[in-house]
Amino acid sequence: QVQLVESGGGLVQPGGSLRLSCAASGGSISSYSMGWFRQAPGKEREFVAATAINLSGSTDYADSVKGRFTISRDNAKNTVYLQMNSLKPEDTAVYYCAASPYGSRLNIEGRFNYWGQGTQVTVSS
Repeated sequence: QVQLVESGGGLVQPGGSLRLSCAASGGSISSYSMGWFRQAPGKEREFVAATAINLSGSTDYADSVKGRFTISRDNAKNTVYLQMNSLKPEDTAVYYCAASPYGSRLNIEGRFNYWGQGTQVTVSS
């Protein structure tokens, strides 16, 4: 059973950048596909980005963040990252890290078995 802890959230101005980290323990992220989801107040949790466990190491992004966000992993550090650039107020949400045993269809929340507690990102001037 893997435990995930997010960090790096905070208050940033529109157009700014932020990097979120997800530190894993109790298991290696190399054994999982890893993803980021977010939930804004009054809205359902939505897919943000994922990196697959398969050999290709393919990544996938929600249309709303494509070109602005980058997901990456450092297996040696057992950590996954979400680099967020050109942030918008609409990006304000609690961001969750998650791990999945699947290698595809990673935009589906139910395919992730393990979840962190979330970290707050607020984009405001």
